[in-house]
Amino acid sequence: MDKKIIYIYSEKLIRECNRLPNMLNRASMVQDLINCYGLLLTGKFQAVQSLDATEDELKLFHSTSYIDFLKKVNDLDNFDEFEKEQVEYGLSYECPILERNFELVQTLAGGSISAAKLLAKNKCKIAINWFGGWHHAQRDSAEGFCYVNDIVLAIHILSTAFDRILYLDLDIHHGDGVQNAFEFSNKILTLSFHKKSVGFYPGTGDLNEVGSSKGKYYSLNVPLLDGIGHNNYLKLFDKIFPSVLMSFKPKCIVMQCGADGLNGDRIGQCNLTLKTIGECVDKVLKSDLPTLFLGGGGYNFANTARLWTYLTSIIADKELDDDIPDTSQYFVNYGPTYELHIDASLQKDVNTNDYINNIVNEIALYCSFIV
Repeated sequence: MDKKIIYIYSEKLIRECNRLPNMLNRASMVQDLINCYGLLLTGKFQAVQSLDATEDELKLFHSTSYIDFLKKVNDLDNFDEFEKEQVEYGLSYECPILERNFELVQTLAGGSISAAKLLAKNKCKIAINWFGGWHHAQRDSAEGFCYVNDIVLAIHILSTAFDRILYLDLDIHHGDGVQNAFEFSNKILTLSFHKKSVGFYPGTGDLNEVGSSKGKYYSLNVPLLDGIGHNNYLKLFDKIFPSVLMSFKPKCIVMQCGADGLNGDRIGQCNLTLKTIGECVDKVLKSDLPTLFLGGGGYNFANTARLWTYLTSIIADKELDDDIPDTSQYFVNYGPTYELHIDASLQKDVNTNDYINNIVNEIALYCSFIV
């Protein structure tokens, strides 16, 4: 295998992602737009079939009791007798028990694990799995639409080859599951840019959450106020990312590119554009480190497909026409503009210069303690 960009793909992976609550058929829409632009035919990519995770691989992070419960309810139609356990394992409301739930988890985790194995074996420099990025799942429970934490599992695989890994999370929700998993580690640094406001899920990710014990200052958080837009977001990223890179000196990067911070997302309700996240990805690419790019949240499916298609083009260094190809089977979903790029709204950005400077200064201070 040559060192082309690895693109993780399988019909089963897309099919399983398609049946996730709140994300029905989103994966198909993403893959359709990438295909319509012909990105995987540019010669830059090698599509690699995702393999399901084994039970032992799932237990690299998740508890035996959680995995055993998923197996127990995998083939059942009636879950009433397990009501108490459902709640205990977070399998209610946001993450209801689904048919073949254990198989779903194996497939979702398998995409990122497959990518991580190739990076760890030096088979590629860059790998993409837009169908991963489930950053809220905890060791023994599902949370926030996430049944499995494929990110933590992938990082565990990567840690067999790279002794310092930077996890960079751009989802508009705090990457709490990943932060919690590595709270005590000084080998994995988690850096999360996310919205932090009253009542906004998951409620964690304050500036003063910096890790514990030998992992102190290896958890870094950039809490954003309402209405964050392109200029202020990049002000923060352009100062903080290089500072963390210089202080921590990672050997590998895992980047979660959630699309829910884009203008038009019903849950994120922020004001970023494709170009905002694109500039961040471009800067990560310029670090010239082995990198795993992952998906994440995104509840305006058309904009999510736009973003991950655009990011794929940046990674491939290929310009895309702004007109959405009319060959897309979801073409009508891209109205009224039928264009790739989206505009920012007139939403007010309440992140003041003083607030931004305070965050930058605090993160700089924390970085001074990293060894």
